[in-house]
Amino acid sequence: MNVSKLLNKALDLQDLSIEEGVFLFENASTTELMGVANTIRKRKIPNNKVTWIIDRNLNTTNVCVANCKFCNFYRIPGHPESYITSMEEYEKKIEETIRYGGEQLLLQGGHHPELGLDFYVNIFKGIKERFPNIKLHALGPPEIAHIAKLEQASHTEVLKALMDAGLDSLPGAGAEILNDRVRRLISKGKCSGKEWLDVMRAAHQLGLTTSATMMFGHVETIEERFEHLVWIREVQYEKPENAKGFIAFIPWPFQDDGTLLKRVKGISNRVTADEYIRMIALSRLMLPNIDNIQASWLTVGKQTAQVCLYAGANDFGSIMIEENVVSAAGAPHRFTAEGIQQAIREAGFEPQLRNQQYEYRDLPENIEQQVINY
Repeated sequence: MNVSKLLNKALDLQDLSIEEGVFLFENASTTELMGVANTIRKRKIPNNKVTWIIDRNLNTTNVCVANCKFCNFYRIPGHPESYITSMEEYEKKIEETIRYGGEQLLLQGGHHPELGLDFYVNIFKGIKERFPNIKLHALGPPEIAHIAKLEQASHTEVLKALMDAGLDSLPGAGAEILNDRVRRLISKGKCSGKEWLDVMRAAHQLGLTTSATMMFGHVETIEERFEHLVWIREVQYEKPENAKGFIAFIPWPFQDDGTLLKRVKGISNRVTADEYIRMIALSRLMLPNIDNIQASWLTVGKQTAQVCLYAGANDFGSIMIEENVVSAAGAPHRFTAEGIQQAIREAGFEPQLRNQQYEYRDLPENIEQQVINY
């Protein structure tokens, strides 16, 4: 294999194999990877805009039986700190989100052993009845798989019922690394990698827009990272022609603060800023059929995320009015609506507010700036 030939192959938007991706990771310079990824990004998104969104990450419950070794957020059933969010709390936080200019909830929770399909249908319907313009970017493949098992139903049946109740799009949560060797070590209680992909296949068949993620820098091999990317790409090729499928890909490094992986296994996040930038660039090269690549400022900080905008990323994600899961493992960074726009301008780009379908929207007038106090 030859670096120049592989980079030219990527520039032609041809699919790179797992082995070719690993070769580039091990042999191409960061400058080379950034240059090619930036060229592809400009070809796909031929303007100087970097998109961002105003939304809030709300949790339905923190009760979970998946026992992920990287999660500090969950509580076992019956724990004194366990909760299920009430409709009154949703109302309060949605009203606040609207005042901040938001029009979407990223609504997720744990694998509660007693909360089945009716619970989520009632939540979604209740929210939509009170706030018909709020978009629900909710749950994720592991939660869909969990509900399907509780109900002894198919993924399609669960997704269709949730869409009828108000589900607008499906996040790519719980992908971690899709190889089951890794999943057995870090998230044994979650669905398999194949089932994660099967849920997304079902969502795409129903025309439901999704995203895909990768949490890396823990027990996976480099080969398993690129296997993950290739599997995502293959599922995207299978989507119906009129479906958006995976509208975005978001990689981020494992956050290790206080996690079982670090405390018991001694596994720390050793992903440097340079390695993260390289993985953003390689994601752009490996995923020619996914238009949007998001830089995870929440986990890597403003400066590294800004550099990623020259390494293939075209999206800065959400200001995250509220975020409780990744933050519980040590992600320290925060943005306001004003701050995220300034960070994009500092990097030499034009900030553009979007919705979850990556459609541009105008910044609402007279919005409040959230006070970061959590």
